[in-house]
Amino acid sequence: MDAGEDNRTGDVVDRATGGATGREADEEPTIRIDGRTDGHGGRAARRDEAVRAAVEQGLLGPDTPIVGLLDVAGIRESAAALRAAFDAVTAPGTPVLHAFAVKATPLVPVLRLLREEGIGAEVASPGELALARAAGVPPSRTVLDSPAKTPAELREALALGIAVNADNPQELDRIDGLMRSATSRSPLGIRVNPQVGGGSIGATSTATATSKFGVALRDEGAREWVVRAYAERPWLTRLHAHTGSQGIPLSLLAQGVAETYALAEEINRRIGRPQIDTLDIGGGLPVNFGSDTETPTYAQYARLLGEAVPGLFSGRYGLVTEFGRSLLAKHGTVVARVEYAKSAGGRPVAVTHAGVQVATRTVYAPGSWPLRIAAYDGKGRPRTGAPVVQDVAGPACFAGDLLAEGRALPLLEQGDYAAALDTGAYYFAHHYAYNSLARPGIYGFTQDGAGEGVSFATVRGTQSLDEIVAESGGAHADALTTRRAPGRG
Repeated sequence: MDAGEDNRTGDVVDRATGGATGREADEEPTIRIDGRTDGHGGRAARRDEAVRAAVEQGLLGPDTPIVGLLDVAGIRESAAALRAAFDAVTAPGTPVLHAFAVKATPLVPVLRLLREEGIGAEVASPGELALARAAGVPPSRTVLDSPAKTPAELREALALGIAVNADNPQELDRIDGLMRSATSRSPLGIRVNPQVGGGSIGATSTATATSKFGVALRDEGAREWVVRAYAERPWLTRLHAHTGSQGIPLSLLAQGVAETYALAEEINRRIGRPQIDTLDIGGGLPVNFGSDTETPTYAQYARLLGEAVPGLFSGRYGLVTEFGRSLLAKHGTVVARVEYAKSAGGRPVAVTHAGVQVATRTVYAPGSWPLRIAAYDGKGRPRTGAPVVQDVAGPACFAGDLLAEGRALPLLEQGDYAAALDTGAYYFAHHYAYNSLARPGIYGFTQDGAGEGVSFATVRGTQSLDEIVAESGGAHADALTTRRAPGRG
């Protein structure tokens, strides 16, 4: 049976999100049948219409058996919900920057759309910075976070005026040298690890005792070093912490913010001036992968922060957030054609074109990253029928390439489509080139009006075979054959 689902009833259980929904105890569970959810028909209806339209318009079919779909209206709604949630609790006039974690969905058109919706960019590599700049995100709305920034990366960021959070003492030493050689408009700070513990997924818990990120505050001498670093550098004006993301309960996220706020207060008090003027509280709002329900919400999180960290929203500090998965996950769908429908050991197996290349985490760690699957017929219409326990397999040549194992769905047949839901973040934009499988095309969709159909815009084209060959050294085919061992002609 697939982790996170009771195949007898279709009810969502706690394991459906790896224990990571953040659902409050008094919230009603959401009932799911065949990947659809009662009470959230708007998003599901848009998705169903988009799948049908993709088949009708030829984006999906025998020659294009996998695509990624992005709900443009849904993305706009999430951006608006984030802004509204913090606006509702923050003192008027408080500077607030919501910077999207580019790693979640590194696609230039997505970053441009978010920029239009008032969202900046949090980048963690030269590539992500290049994407943000290509999308037109200004340096003043860009934050650079990475545990391995090179001198060249730091030099570029400081020249552009991009905010930088130093990860460790050695990096701060590098920034010292750059600040001595040239002035910079960049807001600068230090990332700290409050060491408040981890959640249910170790790989996404960044505030554990041994996390690789930030200055570990509870290590011997670390807190004093941080205070001294600010006292000696009047240009350090920010303090940053990020507790984690999927699998982290809201209470732990709030504790991490509370620890960071308390440290900022201590530093300003001990050095005798309000030097730290901005707190970067990271992102990390977990996503409910068990249903279409968006829980927890930004509003719930903002209210909890206001209760747990009195003063955070008073205007005493400017704020930066770095949400990623929670802005995009619910608005993306990977849809793949069923190439073959077979049986093994008495269990049906639908062999599709979506597997480890687009859902790497789900394939290798299904217990932590289960996905809902929706079934569609060959015309892109929701498939009906009695649930049948079956496997939904991917195209890669290893036995574990499964999107879902032992999942109860209407029986998928050859020529049908299987849709992996909630895949707008960390899925189709993070291609894993197993078997040299091509990156799928990604299309944003909008509804033109009541009953007027769905239109699509290309976000990223399907990778061609020529591009695969080029990425695999095609231009250097003879590079190794021209090398001869010593003494051989």
